[in-house]
Formats: sequence, C-alpha cells, structure tokens
Amino acid sequence: MIVRSRPTLLRLFFILRGSIIKRVLPQILLTAILSSLVVLCHNLWPGVLPVFNGAPFALLGIALSIFLGFRNNACYDRWWEARRQWGVIVFSARHFARQTLILETTSGEAGAVARKRVLTLVIAFVQALVPHLRTGVGRGKVERLLSQDINARYDASRNPPEALSLEIARELADLRAKGMLTDISYQMLDRTLADLTLAQASCERIRWTPVPFGYTLLLHRTAHLFCLMLPFGFDDVLGWFMPFGTALVAYTFFGLDALGDELEEPFGRQPNALPIEAIADTIEINLREAMGEKNLPPLPVAVDYLLM
Repeated sequence: MIVRSRPTLLRLFFILRGSIIKRVLPQILLTAILSSLVVLCHNLWPGVLPVFNGAPFALLGIALSIFLGFRNNACYDRWWEARRQWGVIVFSARHFARQTLILETTSGEAGAVARKRVLTLVIAFVQALVPHLRTGVGRGKVERLLSQDINARYDASRNPPEALSLEIARELADLRAKGMLTDISYQMLDRTLADLTLAQASCERIRWTPVPFGYTLLLHRTAHLFCLMLPFGFDDVLGWFMPFGTALVAYTFFGLDALGDELEEPFGRQPNALPIEAIADTIEINLREAMGEKNLPPLPVAVDYLLM
C-alpha cells in the first residue's frame, strides 16, 4: 500500500511511485501513435481513411465511464472489506491477549507459561494468514514459533491457519480440563477464537471469489476498442491535437481498468494491495508486549512510500 502525504500541485504531475501510469503506458503510446498516423494520413491522403461522426463515440464514452465506475466500486468494496476483516483480526488478537490475563491471576507461574504458549500460537495463526492469502511469501515467520510436532501438522495441512486455530482450541480445552479456566472464561476465549476464524473465512472468500470474468472481459474489450477507434471520430475536429486527446482518454480509461484489477486483489503484491505483512508484524509486536517482552522490534514503516 502506498503511504505518503498529499503532494503539491506541481509534484502531482511527476509522481511515478504508486501511479498506475507505468502499467498502462504501452496502451497510451499505442493509441497516441495510432492517432498520429490517422491524422497524418488524413492530411496527406484525404479520403483514404474513413471519417465518422463523433457523436456515437461521445455516447459510448459516457456509457463506458459508468461501467468502469461500477466495476471500480465493486473492486474497492472488496479492498475495503478485506481491510475491515484484518481490522477484526487486529482487535480480536489484542482482545484475546487481554482475556488470557485470567491465567496469570488464577494459576500463577503455570498460568503465565500457558498464556505465553497460547498467545504464541495466536501470533503464529496471524502470521500464517499472510502466506495463505498472498502468494510468494515464505513460512519462516510461522515455523520459528512452533514446536516440532505442531510444525509437522502445520506443514501437512491444506489449510495451515485452520490447523493452528485447532491447536489453539486444543490448548484451551486442555486448560479447561486442568481447571485453569472456568466455564465462563473458556467460553469467552473460545468466542474470540471464533471471531478470528470468521475473519479468516471472510478473507478466504475475498481471495478465491474474483469479480466475474465475463464482466471484466467486457470492459477490457470495450475500453480497447473505444480508444483505438476514437481517432477516426474526432480527427476532423481536433487535428494534430488528436494524439494528445486520445492519450489522455486512454490514460483515464486504461488507468481505471488497471486500478480496478489491483483493487480486485487486495492480498496481492501490487503497490495498492493491503499491507497484511506489516499488519501481521504489528500484531506480533503487540502480543509480545502483552506477554511482557521488552526487546521488541520497531513497528513496520513504509520503504520508499511502500508498505506491504
């Protein structure tokens, strides 16, 4: 995710980091070159290429803008819903740490050891969500937290975060059986664990349920056809300003289309994806601090305006 202050008006036109222009630059250049060739052909060999009335293109442009707006709203809704679910994970993990204080107050040193063991599994659960949702992320941050037997079950599972949630549930059940948790405290912790797993399921729904492909394909095709045919409708009106006009329209339409693609995958590795790795690291720092650890790493910060 791009994290930076709002630039000044002058710098606004020269920012590349986080801009979508790098992804759509080939399409912009293609439409500008095609437009230049159309204008040149009309000036040198009038009548060779057809000239159309620009009114239908204007109506099609309005319709295409509306469709792109609908798609981008749907993609942003996916992005925002994903951020909300990770907000639930942050809250539930911190709430779990507060609830487990009952172990220290009722069971002394044994309870403190049990609390640390359970919270370490919660940290591992959150860290396991990152490679589960984002491709190309290793499991090193998870495996360093687990014992050898739990690591084996974690590696063998087809849903690693779910395997760790079962380990947390097993620990809570064991603590209840030993009398270190009352029925009420056990139910509260189990309810918080359910909130964590519900947020996981919501993130999985977003990750593996994309925007319908036919809708995306329709907009891709229409945007390309519109920008490639645009020079034939307004050449007689704009003349040599036509390449600049088509490049600007192409930047708008192709940019909105590409931005929708990035927002559609909130757990991807694009610059506008959610910083789930940084959120998971922040949760780990918060829970380690709740366990009383002092030698904590610094909170994640953006590097070159990018926080992942």
